[in-house]
Amino acid sequence: MKKIINYLLLSISLVLMISCDKGFDELNTSKTGVISLDPAFVLNNAIINSFSSAVGTSTLTYEMPIVQQMFSSNTGVLFGGNFNQTSFSNTVLNWTNYFQNSINYSSDVISRTKNDAKRTNLYNMARIIKANAFMILTQTYGDVPYSEAATGYTNNNFFPKYDTQQSIYADIIKELTEASGALDPSGTIETSDVLYSGNIVKWKKLGYSLLLRAGMRLTKADPTTAQATVVAAFAGGVMISNADNAIIKYDANFGNGIGTTLTGTEAANFHLAQPFVDFLKNSSDPRLAAIAVRYVGAKSGADQAAQITAGTGDKTAANQYGLPVGSTDGNANGAGGSLPGGGTQFAFTQADRTRVVKKTSPMFIVTAGQTNLLLAEAAFLGWIPGGFVAASNYFAAGVTAHMNQMASYDPGSAIAAADITAYFAIPANQLTVGTELKQIGEQYWVASFLHGPEAWANFRRTGYPALTPNPSSGSEVPGGFINRLSYPPSEILVNSTNVQAAISVQGPDNLATKMWLFK
Repeated sequence: MKKIINYLLLSISLVLMISCDKGFDELNTSKTGVISLDPAFVLNNAIINSFSSAVGTSTLTYEMPIVQQMFSSNTGVLFGGNFNQTSFSNTVLNWTNYFQNSINYSSDVISRTKNDAKRTNLYNMARIIKANAFMILTQTYGDVPYSEAATGYTNNNFFPKYDTQQSIYADIIKELTEASGALDPSGTIETSDVLYSGNIVKWKKLGYSLLLRAGMRLTKADPTTAQATVVAAFAGGVMISNADNAIIKYDANFGNGIGTTLTGTEAANFHLAQPFVDFLKNSSDPRLAAIAVRYVGAKSGADQAAQITAGTGDKTAANQYGLPVGSTDGNANGAGGSLPGGGTQFAFTQADRTRVVKKTSPMFIVTAGQTNLLLAEAAFLGWIPGGFVAASNYFAAGVTAHMNQMASYDPGSAIAAADITAYFAIPANQLTVGTELKQIGEQYWVASFLHGPEAWANFRRTGYPALTPNPSSGSEVPGGFINRLSYPPSEILVNSTNVQAAISVQGPDNLATKMWLFK
């Protein structure tokens, strides 16, 4: 009898629990909050983080100083490529940004749309963005997690293996080829996408332009695959007009990472490098006046700010003087005194923070200027039709496109058509037989200004421009250039087995080790 009573009480308790739970999910579900996020918005996050503030800091501290476009003589927290030294707080920035943001977000979109017949365009757009993120990751560090990346949440795999750069590039090419070909203008149009508002024709051009970039990246490592990839990209259709540029736009609330730094606490400390200024100056390039400003006689950041307020900063190309590579605050301070008009290091030329590096300035993922220059190289190599004539036309189109791109930063940076015509009237500024690769490489360097990952990658691949290594006495690669960035210390601590396996194949985990792409 006691047992029966116990069962009865238990049954009553269960009924009461079920009754109390009835409607619990409904009660605890927000009537106004977001409970399911459209994967199109997740993809936007992946796109925006293709050039986040972290990537901007990496560009300023490593990539642009390495290719001698812009750097700081300051020995503080933003040092790195300016002295050819390791700064773990800065070498990790591309890693953390792309894995935590672009890779995770795009992977999430891919997994949620892969089997959704109504969202095949979104699925393939995500594949393109993910491929771009991995191109930057592997060209920065070498071998990285790829096949097992972003599987921590899905498969509880928190210790992903590292894939070789060769296998990563093979799959990147596959992904870009398939995704670009599968995009369908008759399918669902994802109007909320921040790049092209769902314009599939432009998305296809972006995909094939990245495929062209991937193919040309292999010219040293695997010329056969490089040629086949370039031929396929050209046949698919790449961007050749600025109207197709892949642009991330910013506003006062969501700022450009480089612009935020260069209009904030570090505004006074970054200068254009002497080789970059001299190259533009010596070729009478109108882009120098569109990019640069010098605060003549300045001895402090306050002096610079006063000239900005007064509108007296000198933007004349002939009066620009870049900071010598390898400068520290001390010797830059002394050199400043010898500049026309005097001053200290603060009187050297800067990227104009009121025009090209504003907080609201756009960032470019892929441009027609870059793409035309890659086509010029491909035509010179005989991989696409037209020979030297086509190479010359693509070369001129690439330089012209980048000159016209200047107006996208600010109306004050727009270059007049007459100035472009005058530039090409100089024979030395036209593509010349015998110096084609040198000229194309130099112009790609200029056309990739402010896109550090791309400028650095193409410099390592081509060797152009022919820069003199940073003479800093503290260089960890004396007499040479930084070839890669070191793996994050956190990876070595947490994922040690897989990191050490990669190091054993690739080479020492330091700035000097050359990776497969650029050997």
